[in-house]
Amino acid sequence: MKRHEALAPLSREHHEALILAQLLKKNAPAYKGLPDNAAAKAEYALSFFTTKLQAHFSIEEQILQKVKKYDPAIAALTAEIMEEHVQLANLFNALQVTKEPEEALHKTGTALEDHIRKEERVLFPLIQQHCPEEVLATIIW
Repeated sequence: MKRHEALAPLSREHHEALILAQLLKKNAPAYKGLPDNAAAKAEYALSFFTTKLQAHFSIEEQILQKVKKYDPAIAALTAEIMEEHVQLANLFNALQVTKEPEEALHKTGTALEDHIRKEERVLFPLIQQHCPEEVLATIIW
C-alpha cells in the first residue's frame, strides 16, 4: 500500500531510524560514515535519540491522538505505541550507564526495529484505511 502523503514524512524518518537499529544490533555490518565500536555507537545512538527520535515520537503521539477514535484497532495500537515510546526512551537513556554496552545496544536496536515495523506494517495501513481524508489532511509537517 502506498503511504499517504500525510504519513510519508514519518516513513522517511523511519528509514533512517531502521539504519540506526541495524547498526546497534550484534554482528552489524559496517556502515560507511557510522561508528563501528560499542562506545561510539552508544554515543551516536543517544545523539540520534535526542536530536531526532524524541521529536519524531512527539509528532507520532500528536497524530495518534487525532486518529485513535476512528477504529478500535487504532485505539489499541495507540496505547501500545505510546508505551513503546517510553520503553525506547528508557533503553536509549540506559546506554549512558550500562556495564554491558554491546548487549544494551542490541536490545535497543531490536526494540527500535520491532517498533518501527509495527507502525509501518500495522498502524499506518489502519490509519490510511479508517481515517477520513479530511482528518489526514490536518496532519501538517
